[in-house]
Amino acid sequence: MDLSQVHIGVHKLRKKKRVGRGPGSGHGKTATRGHKGQWASAGAGKPAVMFEGGQMQLFRRIPKRGFSHATWDKKYHIVNVGDLNRFNDGDIVDAETLRKTGLAKGPADGVRILGMGELTKKLTVRAHHFSKSAQEKISARGGTIEVIPPPKKPKRNKMKPRTPQQS
Repeated sequence: MDLSQVHIGVHKLRKKKRVGRGPGSGHGKTATRGHKGQWASAGAGKPAVMFEGGQMQLFRRIPKRGFSHATWDKKYHIVNVGDLNRFNDGDIVDAETLRKTGLAKGPADGVRILGMGELTKKLTVRAHHFSKSAQEKISARGGTIEVIPPPKKPKRNKMKPRTPQQS
């Protein structure tokens, strides 16, 4: 084989099929769309994902009951005071250190410290919420509690009251 034979039969730039350009093109008249039907006319887009050919869609057929707060609910990591014993005396315990030790895995909106178990070490704990028993147990060992404040609510852009026009 020599180099003059290498590219025979290989079409790198395939020409685009030109439809609707008259009978001589082989794709004239209906331009490969067939006669009539949903797809024959211009602008006939594909139907939506839930479209079932004119049949009543499944999500409209099934009954809808109840209400879900899932849209607004916040998910918190729950950590008990007894689990904080794995840290050393004087450590600062926050969401990042809890994530590293495996106590708070996955996405969440914050950390809640609850009072189950006994604490034997003096720690500085930063979290979004503390139960009363957790606060008592941490402060009894000489530890400190730092509550992370929630984000501030956005201020509404209230229109300034109009002043009466003087004539």
